Amino acid sequence: MLFLTLIEHFERLEATTKRLEMFEVLAELFRLSHADEIDKIIYLAQEQLLPSFYTLEIGMSEKLLIRAISEAASQDASEVQQHFKTSGDLGETTEHFLADQPGTGAEVTDVYSKLRELAKMSGEGSVEKKVRTLANLLKSASPTEAKYISRFVVGRMRLGAGNATIIEGLGLAKTGDRKSKAILERGFNLCSDLGKVGRILLSEGISGIENIGPTVGSPIRMALCERISEPEDVIKKIGRCSIEPKLDGFRCQIHKFDGRVEIFSRNLERTTPMFPELAEATLTYIKAESAIFEGEALSYDDLTGELQPFQVTIQRKRKHGIAEAAADIPLRLFAFDLLYTNGEDWTNRSYDERRKQLGTLIADNPVIELGHADETDDPVELARIFQAAIDKGAEGVVAKRPDGPYKAGARDFNWIKLKRSYKGTLADTVDVCIIGYFTGKGARAAFGIGAVLAAVYDSKTDTFKSVSRVGSGFSQEEWAQLREILDSNASEAMPRRVDSTVTPDVWVHPIVVVTVMADEITRSAMHTCGTDENGIGYALRFPRAQGFIRDDKNAEDSTTVAEIISMSESQKLVKIA
Repeated sequence: MLFLTLIEHFERLEATTKRLEMFEVLAELFRLSHADEIDKIIYLAQEQLLPSFYTLEIGMSEKLLIRAISEAASQDASEVQQHFKTSGDLGETTEHFLADQPGTGAEVTDVYSKLRELAKMSGEGSVEKKVRTLANLLKSASPTEAKYISRFVVGRMRLGAGNATIIEGLGLAKTGDRKSKAILERGFNLCSDLGKVGRILLSEGISGIENIGPTVGSPIRMALCERISEPEDVIKKIGRCSIEPKLDGFRCQIHKFDGRVEIFSRNLERTTPMFPELAEATLTYIKAESAIFEGEALSYDDLTGELQPFQVTIQRKRKHGIAEAAADIPLRLFAFDLLYTNGEDWTNRSYDERRKQLGTLIADNPVIELGHADETDDPVELARIFQAAIDKGAEGVVAKRPDGPYKAGARDFNWIKLKRSYKGTLADTVDVCIIGYFTGKGARAAFGIGAVLAAVYDSKTDTFKSVSRVGSGFSQEEWAQLREILDSNASEAMPRRVDSTVTPDVWVHPIVVVTVMADEITRSAMHTCGTDENGIGYALRFPRAQGFIRDDKNAEDSTTVAEIISMSESQKLVKIA
């Protein structure tokens, strides 16, 4: 496929906000694609070169792109900078300065390979080499092609197509309808690579997607919990169940294979270098040649053996001083699920089978142990187990259906989180995605940020709906850090996947997730979360941040609109009672 053909479809995506139209545009694009190029096309639409767990990034700032544009157009960098200040879009600035270029009719695979080559440059002199290489790529492109190359380099494609939207397009392209969506979602959830899903779909059809299974070294999208407020409702929903404490630490998915170990976080970030003791213990004490299992890692006091709060555990998330941190803040992993071992896919087996098998794989050791679990069908006993977990510092408990499979990437009632809810107040936390910020007043004027606009995820529309302003809970140092991080993800207009009637001073692409506590959920005409036919939505009352940025969560891992509505309904029931 010509790169210009891809760009034409990108422009059509950018021009519409209608979901059905986006599906049709993507389906048309995928029908024009060949099996050996569709993965590259999908990655470019996702604004990445490879799935995030490969950690391959362009690594070029706006300043470096301005230098490359300047070199490609033989213009002074100050003139490029000035135009960018006016346009607010380096893609448009690139197109302006390279307006007379004819282009060479490059193929998608050629442009993609050059961008990958750019990303792999490292070491001494790599910055200058990157600028020079990118300048040459821009010089060889047409103005429109150069516009999108620049946008891709700085992560500002503005297509509005999330994973769910791309999956819809793939299904429509292959089958002519959306009936294959569930099969494609399952395949993606098991491999976390939409490019791979597209390649298999075009080369092997739907049957090939159905055959996708766990692969060691490639993270599986983690199963999620539904929420229920009362022990009685948990038992009514799933009957006799296994009850595990919900620990507040790092959720880890650990892969053992070929004599090595890879560890992935909740958002599929590769965290292996951060946790050397977990990797070493897995190699030594997990009795399997290959395995994929999950657990929660928490710091503990090596003198008393007591678990530490999350504020201590989070200090282990770092890129430098890892050996010292491991000695000062040792981790213990409480394993709770088995997904794969020695060539066998365990995700479709029952929870009871998976847990029992996992227990047999863990040799006695001081680092990894099988997490504690009780079993009951008595609501009174469940309430007692819940309170005991709270008393020991857990967030709550997770009830698991004994015969339930592992539903990768899904939120369903095989796993149920029992949260605290009483006196009509909201005692559970909510994970929100920041979509903008308001400049500070008074003491915060120095930081240029006084509150953030928060949103939750609407899985039905693959968009983010505003739910609250958050102006408390961060320290002065954290406000300053947050401003810097948000500015690096700023958008000149409301991002394509955002739906908000509240306009912040600065829009931000939905990337950063924070956890907040609020007094309750109220109905509101100001926010778009769960709006009804009268335009009345839901909002958080008196929200305040709990901790700092949740690096372990993607934007789509935010609390969902459906959860907010369910939590609001639970509050009403408690108030009536």
